[in-house]
Amino acid sequence: MPAATLDGRFTREKLAEALTGAAALLGLDPSGARLLRFTNNAVYQLAGAPVVLRIVGSRALRHRADRAVAVARHFERHDIPAIRLLPGVDQPLSVGEHVVTAWVHVPPTGRRATAKDLGRLLRRVHELPAPDGVGEWDPLGDVRARIADAEELQAADRRFLLHRCVEVAAALDDLEYPLPRGLIHGDAHPGNVIVGPDGPVLCDFDSSCVGPPEWDLTPLAVGRERFADPAGRYRMLADVYGFDVTAWDGFPVLREARELKLTTSVLPILRSHPEVRAELRRRLTDLRTGRTGDPWARYR
Repeated sequence: MPAATLDGRFTREKLAEALTGAAALLGLDPSGARLLRFTNNAVYQLAGAPVVLRIVGSRALRHRADRAVAVARHFERHDIPAIRLLPGVDQPLSVGEHVVTAWVHVPPTGRRATAKDLGRLLRRVHELPAPDGVGEWDPLGDVRARIADAEELQAADRRFLLHRCVEVAAALDDLEYPLPRGLIHGDAHPGNVIVGPDGPVLCDFDSSCVGPPEWDLTPLAVGRERFADPAGRYRMLADVYGFDVTAWDGFPVLREARELKLTTSVLPILRSHPEVRAELRRRLTDLRTGRTGDPWARYR
């Protein structure tokens, strides 16, 4: 049967069932909920309560919901500006085959987060002790999990991606990091900062772990190179944080690891979200050929 005709695991209908089930567990009304985002996770804002529900978008990465909950509680204990878990609820929630977390909605102010906002928040995060059980940095572990959990992936692409993981992992092992290891956000970019009434707050802690702070400076640097983001955005981050990761000779390896994550992030939802197929093909072709000059488009 052609892959395009097969049913995805994360179709809108199946996500709606998970949304309804989670809302029922919380005693909330799911009607009118708005889908805010659907790439790594499906993120819904409820219409009748100030609550956001996040449905994990990969079976192989369900464990990251436990990590996100632990980090959110750690941030709250240390008064880090970050989104808060819905109080009084044991989390994460199990809804059929799905894993869901519930969060207090942060009303947007209309101002988009800046690299300066991100840099200031990262400095505070990197000064914290790490919570117990948060886990060690393993960026390619998530990549391999998404490859294994792909809704559809050609055998040649699978072999290529797994071989690239081996190469990049070996290069990562050879790096000597100039900054001290500690708690990191793991997917740090302004899209994971919400500017609410009380100021900018961090969100999305699925990738948080103990690792090199250089990794948290890499997404904006790669955004400049791969997505043609304004150069001043990364420059602002480096200036506020006080370290330029692109001036370090280990940056090209971190860039390769980040590009693998950016490419494979949609594999578990590919059949459910087929609009991203063309962009995935372009990214795979660029990685194979070593082409870096043509900018990528962000998955939507």
